[in-house]
This record gives sequence, C-alpha cells and structure tokens, in this order.
Amino acid sequence: MTFDLPTPRGALTPNRSLDSLTWLRVGGPADWLFQPADAEDLAGFLRELDPAMPVFPIGVGSNLIVRDGGIRGVVVRLGRGFNAITTEGDRVTAGAAALDAHVARRAADAGLDLTFLRTIPGSIGGAVRMNAGCYGSYMADHLIEARAVTRDGRQEVLKPGDLRFAYRHSELPEGWIITEAVLRAERGDPDALHRKMADQLARRDATQPTKERSAGSTFRNPAGFSSTGREDDTHELKAWSLIDRAGLRGHSWGGAQMSEKHPNFLLNAGGATAADLEALGELVRRRVLEESGHELQWEVIRVGDPLPGDKQG
Repeated sequence: MTFDLPTPRGALTPNRSLDSLTWLRVGGPADWLFQPADAEDLAGFLRELDPAMPVFPIGVGSNLIVRDGGIRGVVVRLGRGFNAITTEGDRVTAGAAALDAHVARRAADAGLDLTFLRTIPGSIGGAVRMNAGCYGSYMADHLIEARAVTRDGRQEVLKPGDLRFAYRHSELPEGWIITEAVLRAERGDPDALHRKMADQLARRDATQPTKERSAGSTFRNPAGFSSTGREDDTHELKAWSLIDRAGLRGHSWGGAQMSEKHPNFLLNAGGATAADLEALGELVRRRVLEESGHELQWEVIRVGDPLPGDKQG
C-alpha cells in the first residue's frame, strides 16, 4: 500500500536508517523519518497524513531497540524546535527533545531541584511517557501538565490524571506525541544542587557501564509499586541480582553482552545486531524464570520488524 505524504516545513527523509539514532547503534530503516520544525508543523503534518499510515515517535533512542528490518510507516523525531528550557518561579518548562540531564542542570542554575533527572538517559518527552524516575523521585511527582499533538493533528494539554502514571508507564493515547512538559520543583541552593548531581554521577559511574553502548536498565525490577508508580522500597528484589544468580553476568550472544559491571545492562559489545540483543535478552528471561521463578519484563522498548529468519524472542 502506498500513501501520499503531506509536505511539511521540517525534514522528511525516505528510507532512513535508524541505527545512528539509537544508543545501541542498531536498527533497520524507517520508511520515512519526519523531523518537524515546530509543534504547528507536526500538527499540520499529522492532520493531513492518511489515518492508515503508522506513526512512531522516538526521542534520542536511549531506551530503544529497533529491529533489523526497520519500521514501517513514519518515524517522528523531535529536534531543535522542541528543546527549549525556561524557568519561572517554581516551574520548569521543557520541550520534549530537551535532554533530561540538561533540564536538571538548568533547573539547578535557577535554584530548582530536579536533580533526579541528571542521571536519567534520554529526553523529557520519553521521561513523561515512561514516568522516568531515580533516587525515589518520578516524573509523576513533578509534572504539572504536558502538551501533546494527537494522531489526527490536534494540540492538547494533559494533566497528570489524564496520563494515569504507573511504574515506568503512562497511558498516553496511541499516536499522541508529547511536545512539552511543565514541571514543579522545590527550591534549593544552586551550588548544593550541582554538588548533589556530581555525587550522583560519581556513584552511577562506579556501578554502571556508562562508557559502553547500552540502553540503560534492560529489565524492570520485579517489585511492588503503588498506583502512582512509586517503587515499594520494602521490596528489595532487583533484576540485576536475579540475572547474577542465574550465572549470566558477562554472558554474550553474537555481538551482544550482559555487562560484567552491572548484569542488568545489555551492551552492544561490538558489531551486535538487534537480533543479537533481543535474543540475549530473551535468553536471560528464560534462564531467570527457570532459576528463580521470576518473569522479567523488558524495560527497553523493542519496535520494528525482524529480518527474514530472525527470531523476535
């Protein structure tokens, strides 16, 4: 089936390989990659796009495996028109393409505490979509409202209740694309906030393979969580410990490897394909289930089509 595509102001590229747009550096081509100029350009494009054409938004690809056969339809990637960061009073407004780390630093400069974002890879749009969190704080704790463009090209404002946050999850309607978020933050001393973030970075670098090609934590912790998505701190079971107990620290499959430093990090150790990464992840899930009875759930998002003969796990 062929579709006539609208003519936007932003860049629309056919048959665009996505491997360079993901942190794991794997993935086949998108039929089309659309990089809108601004929210109005995005809304107009989606409004005129055939409703049967699939649309998939990506951020900076920090939590994503794109399968080797690529993605059918239009992949939307927000860029410079969506990365502004402003502060006013106790509020921080950030475009969806703004990096979490940049938002944390800019907020700290203004004496606002969003330090939990400093070590979270990715951008604000993905952080809202996945209710990202760290050190006991989650996006659900700070979000005042988010702006989004719907699949049919309307611009909407979403309140936290509309998103029904849960652990690493929100109920964003299918095809909607977050364009901006407004966050509330507590006041703090800028120097103290920057020192706090430096300490967080040092602890992260000591325990995680930050110099390797990964997509962050691969599997969710099999723990209890409240309806707001906050982790039950009394439950200490962690995915990395289950993987370690199953003897899979450092285990490899093709060019993919579970990190020696932190076994819940899936790495492209060199020349991995998306099929390698997914196959190793599914092997880990099977072994952990056999060894402990716990069924690990992917935290990394896997999208697209496998190549003929590849297994999706």
